[in-house]
Amino acid sequence: MRRPRPSTKLAIIGAGQMAEGLVGGLLESGTLSPESLWATDLSQERRDLMARRFQIRVGGDNAEAASWAQTVLLAVKPQGLASVLETLAPILLGKLVVSIAAGIPISWVAAWLPSGVRIIRAMPNVPVLVGKGMTVLAIGPGVNEAQIEVTQALFAAVGRVAIVEERSMDAVTGLSGSGPAYACLAIEAMADGGVLMGISRPLAQLLAAQTLMGAAKMMLEFGEGPGHLNISEMSPAGITAAGMECLERGGLREALMTAVQAATRKSEELGRLCL
Repeated sequence: MRRPRPSTKLAIIGAGQMAEGLVGGLLESGTLSPESLWATDLSQERRDLMARRFQIRVGGDNAEAASWAQTVLLAVKPQGLASVLETLAPILLGKLVVSIAAGIPISWVAAWLPSGVRIIRAMPNVPVLVGKGMTVLAIGPGVNEAQIEVTQALFAAVGRVAIVEERSMDAVTGLSGSGPAYACLAIEAMADGGVLMGISRPLAQLLAAQTLMGAAKMMLEFGEGPGHLNISEMSPAGITAAGMECLERGGLREALMTAVQAATRKSEELGRLCL
């Protein structure tokens, strides 16, 4: 289903994989037209790829693209953000800046820019590449409702969107930002178990991946927690109960909780290094 187009011209600074997924979703959904997009990157190869695949405007001049745009998406790695902001600072006044640099606070971005630049911090995750991402937004001072709606529409083209207070963004990074890696590990481990029990590797991986995708869809659509889904599938002393007992005894629940905590602390550490 094609969504209404937000009224904005979007410059994406840093045409990496995440940006590629976002552009694909924006165009496929009709959220933006090719004429409303401009992507920049240092790599000529990346620019050629984006132009060839999407027929959008590309270039190597960040300032030129940002001057043209109304919304500027900073899709550069955290360690490269300062140099980009220093270059763009004089031309970002009056524009909406959306940063997807992991761990970098809004206040740090604002310190590089003229007073009054409106900033939204976003944390999308890798499944935006297949239109099933989870993006969480933290809204900076002075951002108006129209700007929030534009940003929500952009990321809704590649999945779901939620808004939180910025103090929760490190935990968001540790959960949904890093979460696809945890899920892939679970899929791989389940597939390994299937192989040990005689299933071919391709089939085992298909069964594991489709099963996790289906379970996630059930939780999202039915609004039930995992406890409800477990109980509904388990017969007393039955097959699923035997498997669940092994998972609990093996510490899967605690390991996943600890992984989210560790990734959250790493995001907090990155943010402190910038202050």
